[in-house]
Amino acid sequence: MKTFWDERYQEKDYVYGAEPNLFFKECILQLPAGKLLLPAEGEGRNAVFAAQHGWSVTAFDQSESGKTKAMLLATQKSVEITYDVLDIVHMPYPAEKFDAAALIYVHFPDHVRQEYHRKIADKIKQGGSLILEAFCKNNLPYRTANPSVGGPDQLSMLFDLEELKQDFPGFLWEIALETEIYLNEGKYHQGKAMVVRLFGIKK
Repeated sequence: MKTFWDERYQEKDYVYGAEPNLFFKECILQLPAGKLLLPAEGEGRNAVFAAQHGWSVTAFDQSESGKTKAMLLATQKSVEITYDVLDIVHMPYPAEKFDAAALIYVHFPDHVRQEYHRKIADKIKQGGSLILEAFCKNNLPYRTANPSVGGPDQLSMLFDLEELKQDFPGFLWEIALETEIYLNEGKYHQGKAMVVRLFGIKK
């Protein structure tokens, strides 16, 4: 997967756009600025937006080319972000370090999904927030009809709302739903999609 993402992010354009994900934007603007963790942040669009609004951002991804474009975007927008190249297995951050974490189209296969989600939850302070948007299992027919909408083409890599709520048992959800949306995020997220959205507070 590292090779796949390095090659994708080496494309000239920002492949998911340079603007933040709309759900992330809506949620992060409701929160007081603090320390934010962004796993698998890719080309940095959400990290840079959060930094523009006063957040101290720590992002990571396994892709060197993703980091290169993220840091370029940060320079263009005159903000600073911390961006590490690593995978979630080797995530070095202390427990309860962050006021919020966001998983925006971060897909893990079934056999590690719960473990990885709980590792991320562990990094959020009590009273901190989680933001998540990803493709749900019901997106598969949408992707078949329109491959440009993006997302995994394997059911085991797609998410189910109830399974996700079980992955994050210590949260109170302000938003927890599956919904149809229209994606317009760069080259690889274009068209109608079925997504799952979570926005909640760690008890």
